[in-house]
Amino acid sequence: MNIYFQNTNQRTFGTFPLTEKELRDAMGIAAEVGYRSFDTAQMYGNEKETGDGLADLGLPREEICVTTKVHPDNFGAAEFLPSVEESLKKLRLDYVDVLLLHWPPIGGDIAPSLLLLAQAYEKGLAKNIGVSNYTAQMMRDAVKIIDAPIVSNQVEFHPLLNQDVLLAAATETGIPLSSYCSVARGEVFKHPLFAEIGAGYGKTAGQVVLRWILQKGVSINTMSTKRANIQANFDVMDFTLSSIDMDRIDAMTQTGYRIVTEDLVPWAPEWD
Repeated sequence: MNIYFQNTNQRTFGTFPLTEKELRDAMGIAAEVGYRSFDTAQMYGNEKETGDGLADLGLPREEICVTTKVHPDNFGAAEFLPSVEESLKKLRLDYVDVLLLHWPPIGGDIAPSLLLLAQAYEKGLAKNIGVSNYTAQMMRDAVKIIDAPIVSNQVEFHPLLNQDVLLAAATETGIPLSSYCSVARGEVFKHPLFAEIGAGYGKTAGQVVLRWILQKGVSINTMSTKRANIQANFDVMDFTLSSIDMDRIDAMTQTGYRIVTEDLVPWAPEWD
């Protein structure tokens, strides 16, 4: 099991787009349910509230796993490390467990930001480092650019989008994938297959989707403000989808439903 899976117990509570009291309350519920891994980012504008929420939890530092991400605007040599230090100040932490590059840099040259990420790791500002929204070729290039282990490539990953190219690259490079938009922002619930499969396991459609992601070897990142949903998203470790049901869900990836397109994020790379 890779270090990212170990640190997050494969399930992370995402904080986007929550802010202020709504975020702190949701984090409190998540911790009561059992979450110990929390994901934020400079781009989300909620690192301070996430730090407040972590303080409210009162959990020992060694029991929690905190991920944040460096905004592309801070990929310059003068901005990178100060921005990470500012993130730590907002989070009230001496280090983050996982520090990610939030996007590939505009222009496509991934080396400078990766080398700065490695510096943050060497300085002890992060226990682990990773990337997000990298293509397969970027993953292959990244492992040649820096020696420090890259513990995650956080990408859009759900059963309505075929990410076999990235999964193959994860195996090739040793960079595990982690998911965002894990239930395709609710789009999966328009497809009856997931509820149909769930009925056979006594699980919801959403739990089936999350379990499928886990069985693909991808850790999950989910967010809700409702206790029932937070609990359901966490309770996905007590059943295993059969190979037949996995194959049925695999077929749904041909739907080709991608949320993060260039229309939504103009600086997105050309996806695999």
